Amino acid sequence: MDAFRRATAELVGAFALTFIGAGAIMTGADLVGIALAHGLVIAVMVSAVGHISGGHFNPAVTFGFLITRRITVFLAVVYWVAQLLGALIGALLLLWIYPDRITDATNLGAPALAEEISVGAGFAVELILTFLLVWVIFATAADPRGSFVAIAGLAIGLTITLDILMGGPLTGAAMNPSRAFGPQLVANAWADGWLWYVAPLLGGGLAALAYEHVYLRGAEVPPAGTVESEIAEPAVGEEAL
Repeated sequence: MDAFRRATAELVGAFALTFIGAGAIMTGADLVGIALAHGLVIAVMVSAVGHISGGHFNPAVTFGFLITRRITVFLAVVYWVAQLLGALIGALLLLWIYPDRITDATNLGAPALAEEISVGAGFAVELILTFLLVWVIFATAADPRGSFVAIAGLAIGLTITLDILMGGPLTGAAMNPSRAFGPQLVANAWADGWLWYVAPLLGGGLAALAYEHVYLRGAEVPPAGTVESEIAEPAVGEEAL
């Protein structure tokens, strides 16, 4: 039941990110509007359900928590399924809502490389942007010594906004395999598709390991009731689920 509660929160958050973020692209919002749509929806959803699931909504974030042993393998898989399913539902609803001329022109908001950007450069951009995102998540929501747990959602949402302002015109700045997956699958838009899976997972993993080893080794256990305590406790063993 606890895993179901967490999975539901992750599904709703991932759904909201794709529905609102990709929807802003399809509506014709400018770069600032698209960045704010993605950033604000994450800020709101992390604030709303972060106490339930930790507010990952992103397989790269979950991967970072997995390799630092802050979440069990079982729960990580549950999160990944929920995140991908939520994004898929969001993309399917957008396909139903918008006319063909918009869905065809935007590929349902699927990320894409700008013509002047090489695959290598695009890979580096997605890796770096995801590194910064996961670094901020660990610093604000995972570090028990931080004073920002209560406003972690705002910090995380602003990081996504800043990342999209820089990387949106270059790679789409997905920073999130599930955000890429839903639109890619429904629109069948897979050009360089691997990039939005490998780069975020690598960037998120590097950020998690770096923050863990530099700042969190030997840190105090987070007090009960904080966002990170909700994630850390089950990591002790599968029986906690």
